[in-house]
Amino acid sequence: MGAETYKQKKEMASRKANTHRRKTRSRSKSRGFLLKASVFVGIAVIVLGAIFFLNTRGGSPSGSGGSGNYVFQVGSPGPGEQAPPIHLASTDGSTFDLDALRGKTVLLYFQEGLGCQPCWDQMKDIEGQKSAFQNLGIDTMVSITTNTLDAIKQKVNDEGISMPVLSDPNFAVSRMYNADKYGMMSNADGHTFILVGPDGKIRWRADYGGAPNYTMYIPISTLLSDMKEGLNGRTSS
Repeated sequence: MGAETYKQKKEMASRKANTHRRKTRSRSKSRGFLLKASVFVGIAVIVLGAIFFLNTRGGSPSGSGGSGNYVFQVGSPGPGEQAPPIHLASTDGSTFDLDALRGKTVLLYFQEGLGCQPCWDQMKDIEGQKSAFQNLGIDTMVSITTNTLDAIKQKVNDEGISMPVLSDPNFAVSRMYNADKYGMMSNADGHTFILVGPDGKIRWRADYGGAPNYTMYIPISTLLSDMKEGLNGRTSS
């Protein structure tokens, strides 16, 4: 009887030891899996962050035609078509009326708005080289976002921007110009420039923000070069 009891205890101890080893191996595998998953997620975040930074602040150039190196599409309405009317509240306290500017050349800059810092950097750089745009015959430059007026007033003040920014929260103008088709987000425009001539017709258009590049910043030299080529009858795509 004593021998059987000893044997039972020995078998029980062996089973416990095997169970402990299985649990230890399981915990080790789980830790290994979690470690690999964490490393993978970390690498993915770094890669995606790098891609976003490159695409939004210069990125890898991949264009063709002229001296511009950034791909853009040409949406509708495009060159030669009448520019749809615009009546929007502006950060300068007025109501912007595109028809009232007949006889002048107007540059419209549709952008993502508050969630896109490179878009505001773009505006500041445009202001910094205002004379270069004036040399192309541009009389007035305005930006358009789908943010509320109060929100963009605060942003304009924070950034020290003097260019009027128009509020289009209901997408009334953005959809007439199809600028909302080129953004990364469904509730914002992309990165679109439209040049309206003195006769009210579009002379040049570039939608830089479309898939798959989603560029949210264009070097001023590239923007000016693309615009010059477009005005001279050449486009890149």
